[in-house]
Amino acid sequence: MPHCGTVKSTELPLPRPLLHAGRLPWPLPALLTWALAWSAFAAAPSMGLSNVAAWVGASLLGAGLAIPAQGRWRQLLMAGGFPLSSVALGAAVPAWLWLVAALPLLAAYPLRAWADAPFFPTPVDALRELSAALPLPDGARVLDAGCGLGHGLKALHRAWPQVRVEGVEWSAPMAALCARRCRFAQVRRADMWVHPWTGCDVVYLFQRPESMARAWTKARAEMPPGSWLVSLEFAIPGVAPHHRLDAGAGRPLWVYRVAPEGSAGSKKARRGR
Repeated sequence: MPHCGTVKSTELPLPRPLLHAGRLPWPLPALLTWALAWSAFAAAPSMGLSNVAAWVGASLLGAGLAIPAQGRWRQLLMAGGFPLSSVALGAAVPAWLWLVAALPLLAAYPLRAWADAPFFPTPVDALRELSAALPLPDGARVLDAGCGLGHGLKALHRAWPQVRVEGVEWSAPMAALCARRCRFAQVRRADMWVHPWTGCDVVYLFQRPESMARAWTKARAEMPPGSWLVSLEFAIPGVAPHHRLDAGAGRPLWVYRVAPEGSAGSKKARRGR
């Protein structure tokens, strides 16, 4: 029986004040925000502003452009890029060191993965309510789609110690490190959109809002009826969840039951409640 699999996914709608038509893939919105903040900072002296006023103005610009971003982490990344880089550069750090520092990041998390979800680990207790909501039998197959360094795998193992936990990660270095950290799980490098989810009883995702509809389509096409798709923080648009659990820190955990195409449950899920 083929194994189930996935990869992380992220795309961010460009802030509307900047671009009204279309979207750009992540991390281009962040890069554009940082570039605009630096441009504003560089142009401020010509308008007679002091360095302090220029720095405050550029930081506020970056923060303002980050507001439309979906997700707290994206907002923090976009808003914090200029002030953090300016502080480092002000501390006599050569600009070329930013490129050197980025090389290991690109090796661990290639550009293709940046078009999906950025690396945000699952909190250790985020899945604590799953075992009561979904009591799984011994040997059930649970997949962490886009497992990163294994934080989600460990949380799944804590929730269901009796199941077979599997993980899929697109980044080869991260998949290798994850396999070493989570020897209780079967970890492989694969693309979630190509690797089948056939035979999985549960697929767990911590993705991005824009990828949830695609993940639901894949789940309904490949997972057996009665299986479960679990998403931390991001809901599937237009689909009624079977459970909405508390993942802590104000985060919801959405649980969806996969019904056969054309069934009453499938139609109800499409309509919502």
